[in-house]
Amino acid sequence: MTELDALYQAFRQIGEDPALILGPQAAHLVAHGHRVLSRQSAPGLTIEAEGGEAGIRAQVRVAHGASIAQPVHLCFGLFERFGEQQVDLGLEMGEGSQATFWSHCLFTVPELARHAMDARIALGPGARMTYSEVHYHGPSGGIEVVPRARVRVAPGAHFRADFRLVEGRVGRLDIDYEVEVGEGATAELTSRVFARGTDEVRISERVHLSGAHARGLVKSRVAAEDQARVRIIGATYGCAAGARGHVDCLEIVRGQAVAAAVPEVQVSHPEAKVTHEAAIGSVDQRQLEALMARGLDPEAAVDRIILGMLG
Repeated sequence: MTELDALYQAFRQIGEDPALILGPQAAHLVAHGHRVLSRQSAPGLTIEAEGGEAGIRAQVRVAHGASIAQPVHLCFGLFERFGEQQVDLGLEMGEGSQATFWSHCLFTVPELARHAMDARIALGPGARMTYSEVHYHGPSGGIEVVPRARVRVAPGAHFRADFRLVEGRVGRLDIDYEVEVGEGATAELTSRVFARGTDEVRISERVHLSGAHARGLVKSRVAAEDQARVRIIGATYGCAAGARGHVDCLEIVRGQAVAAAVPEVQVSHPEAKVTHEAAIGSVDQRQLEALMARGLDPEAAVDRIILGMLG
């Protein structure tokens, strides 16, 4: 089986059509381990990438004023039992540009592996960017996922990031995002994670509202069961007049799992305002009883509530 065959099979396993992701009209970057399998640019969008012993180095640029109609697919994965993947990624959005990125991270096969990403993301004035990262894992619990991102959102721009890991076990997850938001710009960070077994999860997301009237939202939805350990750090700093931010954390705990939420809010300008809310506990009893009244057993009802929370 070739690497592309393994990739196609992995996409079918998760319900995605590889012909759409790798089709002749679809901008994409596909990497297995430290090898670039396929890349394709599009009008207004340039993708440069190379692989080597140190990992994947990629640079994606969206031209000034360009609007990329179709999602750009960034696919990273490992299709062997053991492996490592290091990704150095740069994303640049030109002034007034628009694009949506779908990042598929495929780790259904590995038993012991490490995936690390260092991303530098820069949005020009008035640019709009959505970055959706979805992980698909197997049952091994031997995967280490370490994403790092440093984001600059220029005046009037909008940045939205959505991280999702609810399929299979991760082993160890350590997210570290830091976002600088300029005047009149907005940033939204959402994370959805299901920790099982002996998984260890740490999520640290920090938003600096540096420009006047900047807006920021840090939102996390996490479920932990068995012996999993979870720690969520959501921080927002209001540093300018009219800045508004909110931190929202919700965690559901089952079995012997342990979860902690550390919302941090700080204001250094008298006309800024930042709020937070955090809730940790079991599933809502009224929701549980309502589902059981419809014929679901307690375990299935709890699973339904958790998956509903994780979206």
